[in-house]
Amino acid sequence: MSSLRHRVLAISRPLSLTLAASLLFINLCAILYGVFMRYFAGGAPIWTDELARFLIIGTVMLAAGAVWVEGGHMRVALIERLLPPALTRLLNIYQWLLTLGIALGGAWVSYRYALSVSMFTTSGLGISRTVPLMSLPIGFALLAWHVLWYGPAPLRVATEDAAS
Repeated sequence: MSSLRHRVLAISRPLSLTLAASLLFINLCAILYGVFMRYFAGGAPIWTDELARFLIIGTVMLAAGAVWVEGGHMRVALIERLLPPALTRLLNIYQWLLTLGIALGGAWVSYRYALSVSMFTTSGLGISRTVPLMSLPIGFALLAWHVLWYGPAPLRVATEDAAS
């Protein structure tokens, strides 16, 4: 099972990060286009700001699960270091279940919300608000996917990666 777990994470982490990097690149292009249009062509279209906001949210949501697995998110692991091993194991299970529950709950609530605003359109792009809001349930679902496959193991600490 451990081998399958590592293979699934080895595929899904880079895929999530690649998709997030692609959205970030598109975001950079939209911002540069808006800057060019504003300062050199006389006026930027309104949709560039809106698209940049939606893309940065999508970027963060797509990358959240992979960053969580890699230990690249901000956290303080002091309690884990001070507890005895048995209590540390219980803390790891608690953290895993809590993160999984929040990710699944976030996916469900944001999916319901994204569907509830389908009749409204965005002001700049003129598309249904559901389209950009779907990045939230997709991102939370990817976070839940990564958390589920990672399991209740201790999370990596950034200093461990730098030392090795």
